[in-house]
Amino acid sequence: MSIPDQPAATGPLADLVAQYLFVLQNERSASRHTLRAYERELTSFVLALSRQSGTQLTPADVEHTAIRAYLGELYQRGLSRASAARALAAIRSWFRWLARTGHVQQNVATLVATPRLPRHLPRVPSIEQLNQVVDTIPESDASWPARDLVIFELLYGCGMRNSELTGLDLADIHWANDVILVRGKGQKQRYVPLGDAAAQALRAYLVERETRLQAQQKSSSALLLNLHLRGTARLSTRSVARIVKRIAMERGLPSDIHPHTLRHAFGTHLLAEGADLRAIQELLGHERLSTTQRYTQLTTAQLAVVYDRTHPRAHSAPDSHRHSALDTHRE
Repeated sequence: MSIPDQPAATGPLADLVAQYLFVLQNERSASRHTLRAYERELTSFVLALSRQSGTQLTPADVEHTAIRAYLGELYQRGLSRASAARALAAIRSWFRWLARTGHVQQNVATLVATPRLPRHLPRVPSIEQLNQVVDTIPESDASWPARDLVIFELLYGCGMRNSELTGLDLADIHWANDVILVRGKGQKQRYVPLGDAAAQALRAYLVERETRLQAQQKSSSALLLNLHLRGTARLSTRSVARIVKRIAMERGLPSDIHPHTLRHAFGTHLLAEGADLRAIQELLGHERLSTTQRYTQLTTAQLAVVYDRTHPRAHSAPDSHRHSALDTHRE
């Protein structure tokens, strides 16, 4: 892997970055996007250290003050707090591996505070809005309505990530148990229920899928196929994003909708309808409950908006103004 917009790093630190990236790729099955991001952040960090202290610096020579100074350098370059936080996350992860493999005594990156970020909550369409979208896909002029309906049914009906959806194979649909085997981040696996609507959409699509493959005398293990069966015939994440955005916008949803919006909607609507937070965590494949708890904040924010709009005591005086929780977290 190479990064065109910055020189290659050399020396002991650069060698350890390369070893760590190898571990991420071959032992932890990190995505190509993750690998490129970590390579970019860690190479930039090592180059900054080399400019200050030379290329023969070792991990044991790096103190937390050097990491803090590097974040300050990022701010001077005009990078945002979010960019600095991503850089620090990569450095912390690298130093965690360095500590585990005995290259350093402790992870000094944990001594550096994470930049405070504004808390953004995703805008989520209502249950009614998404039902209207999904229910009208079979009647649309989509290039492959049966397949596109399955995309929405699995993203919204099962809460899958885009990469999890496109990674599905035919064998991952366990019809006997009405579940789907989903491979999440780091090749972690989980089963999600296959609802009646999704099962019906799948059965209709699979008939068309087989017909198209036979017509071109091709075969594929992939569940979702691209329109012209190019390459391995597997549908790409980029294509899924385009399909979701186009169909959603045609039905009046905001232009910023994307596949992850449907995953957010899955979690938010389950919580709003009374689902247990731990169950939602399992369905979404979140490693930490704190990640799932963001849906609690989102639901509370939406309730505050409803209260502001409808309750006669929400605004007690003409000169008073009550800001909703959503205003505080608006993107």
